Amino acid sequence: MFKNILLPTDGSALSEIAIQKSIALAKVLGAKITGLYVIPEYQILTWQAEMLTDTSQDFKKLAASHAEKFLAVISDRAKEAGVPAALVQVTGEHPYEAILKAADDNKCDLITMASHGRKGIQGFLIGSETQKVLVHSKIPVLVYR
Repeated sequence: MFKNILLPTDGSALSEIAIQKSIALAKVLGAKITGLYVIPEYQILTWQAEMLTDTSQDFKKLAASHAEKFLAVISDRAKEAGVPAALVQVTGEHPYEAILKAADDNKCDLITMASHGRKGIQGFLIGSETQKVLVHSKIPVLVYR
């Protein structure tokens, strides 16, 4: 049925649950996992141009560290379960767009992810990345709560 499952993570506890369940699903299906971490684009908020270089470099180091740490969880869990896994990190202003592009680029046929729903008026106005993936995806999306 499904051969390549895209598994985005943000390092949260909810993502950890999605990782465990997605890898179990991949094992049953004989599928591969493609782990994804979306690095946010660097945002500039300063009035002094000389501050930008150091801040940008610090941001890149921190983002790379987070990507390595969060993707290692997927890699370790997949290895323990005997599930093949590839790891991808991309930079994007809108995570949902990066997730959809990664699914297409890596020829994934299913996206599994945690629900990170926002509540109240904030959820109505902004929506969650999961909601945006659900609305715009051309392939099936499995959401873990």
